[in-house]
Amino acid sequence: MALVQVSSNKCFGGYQKVYEHESSELKCKMRFAIYLPPKAESAKCPVLYWLSGLTCTEQNFITKAGSQQAASEHGIIIVAPDTSPRGCNIEGEDESWDFGTGAGFYVNATQDPWKTNYRMYSYITEELPWLLSSNFSVDPERMSLSGHSMGGHGALVCAFKNPGKYKAVSAFAPICNPSQCAWGQKAFSGYLGPDKTTWEAYDATLLAASYSGPPLDILIDQGRDDQFLSASQLLPDNLIAACSTKNIPVVFRLQQGYDHSYFFVFSFINDHIKHHAKYLNA
Repeated sequence: MALVQVSSNKCFGGYQKVYEHESSELKCKMRFAIYLPPKAESAKCPVLYWLSGLTCTEQNFITKAGSQQAASEHGIIIVAPDTSPRGCNIEGEDESWDFGTGAGFYVNATQDPWKTNYRMYSYITEELPWLLSSNFSVDPERMSLSGHSMGGHGALVCAFKNPGKYKAVSAFAPICNPSQCAWGQKAFSGYLGPDKTTWEAYDATLLAASYSGPPLDILIDQGRDDQFLSASQLLPDNLIAACSTKNIPVVFRLQQGYDHSYFFVFSFINDHIKHHAKYLNA
């Protein structure tokens, strides 16, 4: 599948690039950002997938998170895809900021008119890894996941649903129990329909409660002053309780004074990359 390079910028000895391609899963043109560390010029490198939150594109993380220096030092490729299909001409796709465009929620939709295009789960777990293996110097056996907000939800869900596929997972202010919060209920009702039993396949808290795969160490940072934490959109306590019952190690750090913004992500991204490097470079 042909990739078209949109941009390329030298950064910490490597290159921050953006590519465009026709997606077979999403039936539209998609973009993803990729940071290639200097090590990628001479050896296969592990890949950290970064999943962004509501309203974001592939640009938010690469311009605001400050991840490139640590990725360069640890020899990790970071891939940041877009957050939804775009330009599909689906009625209603641009009507609200938390559903449709920019809000794919990393699920495979089962309901009309979304099910043809809104297949972000398969795009992240199947199509994108195949694209990378076909076009870049990546080690497909060394992958991990991180993300912010809706993307933190996506990272946790992909990790729990694919035991052993990803070496590590982390998240910033993830939507931990979407079937119990307004954001998740809106998205799941639209993409998956009214039968709430179908929502369980994309709820990190419920997936953790039934997880039976190999050990998975989780790092989560959450801002104490996050307005969406106080609005009960994130519900991290539910996830922590589920992980505790299954003896899944979670390092949960409640960071005093931090909100939901990329200033928060920027402040702790190096810790997360070190967390992933420990497993990806083992």
